[in-house]
Amino acid sequence: MPEADYTLKTAGNKNSNQVTDQANFIWNIANKLRGAYMPDKYGDVIIPMTIVRRFECSLADTKKEILEKYEKNNNSPVQFLYKISGYQFYNTSRFTLAELCNDPNNIAANFKEYISGFSQNVREILSGLELDSHIKKMDKEGCLYSVVKDFSELDLSPKTYDSVQMGYIFENLIGRFFENVDAGQFYTGRDIIKMLVEVLMSEGCDDLKDPQKVVTVCDQACGTGGMLSTAYDSIKAINPTANIRLFGQEYNSVSWSIGLAEMLIKGQNSENFRHADTFKEDCFPNQKMRLVIENPPFGTPWSGKDAKQGQEDAVRAEYRRGKDGRWGAGLPSGGDSQLLFMQSAIDKMDENLGRAAIIENGSPLFTGGTLSGESQIRRSMLERDLIEAIIALPTDLFYNTGIQTYVWILSKNKRQERKGKIQLIDASGIFHKLRKPLGMKKNEFKGVDIKKIVDLYKAFEDADPELSKVYKNTEFIYREYTVMQPLQRSYAVTAARIENMLSSGSLNTLYDEAKVYELENADKLTDKDQKKLDNFRANKEIYDVVLEALENAKSDKKYNSPEEFKPVLEDILSDIKLDKKFVTKIMDGLSEMDKSAKIQTKRNGEIEYDKSTKDSEIVKFDEDVEDYMAREVLPHIPDAKYFDEDKIGAEIPFTRYFYKYQEPKSSEELEKEFLELEKSVNERVAKLFKEA
Repeated sequence: MPEADYTLKTAGNKNSNQVTDQANFIWNIANKLRGAYMPDKYGDVIIPMTIVRRFECSLADTKKEILEKYEKNNNSPVQFLYKISGYQFYNTSRFTLAELCNDPNNIAANFKEYISGFSQNVREILSGLELDSHIKKMDKEGCLYSVVKDFSELDLSPKTYDSVQMGYIFENLIGRFFENVDAGQFYTGRDIIKMLVEVLMSEGCDDLKDPQKVVTVCDQACGTGGMLSTAYDSIKAINPTANIRLFGQEYNSVSWSIGLAEMLIKGQNSENFRHADTFKEDCFPNQKMRLVIENPPFGTPWSGKDAKQGQEDAVRAEYRRGKDGRWGAGLPSGGDSQLLFMQSAIDKMDENLGRAAIIENGSPLFTGGTLSGESQIRRSMLERDLIEAIIALPTDLFYNTGIQTYVWILSKNKRQERKGKIQLIDASGIFHKLRKPLGMKKNEFKGVDIKKIVDLYKAFEDADPELSKVYKNTEFIYREYTVMQPLQRSYAVTAARIENMLSSGSLNTLYDEAKVYELENADKLTDKDQKKLDNFRANKEIYDVVLEALENAKSDKKYNSPEEFKPVLEDILSDIKLDKKFVTKIMDGLSEMDKSAKIQTKRNGEIEYDKSTKDSEIVKFDEDVEDYMAREVLPHIPDAKYFDEDKIGAEIPFTRYFYKYQEPKSSEELEKEFLELEKSVNERVAKLFKEA
């Protein structure tokens, strides 16, 4: 297929200009709210009104029949009314938005009656969006009639705009109304979602074409449901007979309300679209998913004072369940919850066929030390061979953040060639510029861009090596070794060493001048602090005597072992009643590393190693540590020794694998540029003085 002819296999593609025009029309309605609402609150009205009109347009063809049946029997079973409406919702009110405008004097009361005619599930959505209070406020401020009238003229029918197009409209509105939300709390563009779905379904999904195939799709941070809707339409495009069941959880009430509205219009079970905190509960514990697709928030805390109430307790309680809970691989640091979402997604994946596409920022790739929760979670994923590919996306793809993001493709049904391996794809340069930025979104994926990314992914080891690299899983697992040098220290009583002893805090437990100043200037002291201050004051005299004795004993003579220096120091301090532990601290404070000094040993004759020389070496899992030491350490520090502490971790430093060295400019070229700049400056200065 020629690149220019590539189009997504997604049902119902709509001219983007039509979608934008409709979003612009809705946006302009917000002008009617001027004076009644602050601009940053326009969305609180426009979003629920858009949802109401979307429901109304969906029910337009069956409204007359619903009213006839309801008037004959207002106790008709809910399922009976669902069947007539063709959706999992209905409205039994005689009003429409257009008819409300025929009685301007009673529009507020009639509007509330109209809302009460919706089925319970719709009323819950609108109640969560506080539409009643907005009706009252708009009526009081005199703008209700004009807002209702404008919305009554909108065509938001599913026949005109399917769920994907409607998602674009909501996406456009949200991008404008909520453009100042925190980075990470943003909405995923449909162009990004289409890329995720195309990559996810390009391998390991042949069974989705089976007749009447039941396909479960889950998003545990589903926002407005855009990922679920796009996945739904993509699957329907390749298999119209598929029975697609969508599952979602969302914490934000506005996003959940929009998403649930679209799920109802798609005929999905509203029980599978929950307003819930994913960290507190898995709403579908007994349901494994064929596909999982998510864009969880970046950098949001799950513990500490900034976390949502109850999250930390819920997460830690489940963590104590070990492998029986979702966080069996470990807990990341409390300030970022992305790897919790990742583990929860893995838990939801079908054990034999599950596949997932998850968007994250760079942190989950490399943050955390060797034994940190982040490192151990990555290690678990690598050892379980769950990571199929990681794709670096362009910056400026999202409305509210321009940061670098990555797609993790996870799989429990890797094809044979991929087993034990990970593919890294650098798609950061594959995009098209938007003609006009939308918030911070300056770039987008067009069909040709998505095709290029999918082709790189499918080509695997035969892909362009500049953009795609394949490695064994063990490439990203490492062992951390502690390396130290033998303890060799010389000792002397010099001005420099006395100063070093004091700055290192060797005598701080005896007397600490800075701490004394702090305590003396405190507004109020606890009994413990008062006792500490009294001790410092009592020790001040002996502290001064020690320093005076050392000052008087200053000498250039150096001692190459503690055995040589200890009797000398004891003689210097012989007239001072000083605890032996302070003598040891003073001796250590007057020492410094010296490779000409005697190597110190333990009582059993083993070499003592200097903890001040402690360093860490990261050795790839497949490499022999002896070979590593011989190549990387011993040529520089011949007497270094490594210590095996059984510390195994994992990181995926993505950018390092695609780093391209740029040779610096030559000195001749830099000199030429400098001289040209100097000449230009001199000419401008001369011209300035000439004009003056």
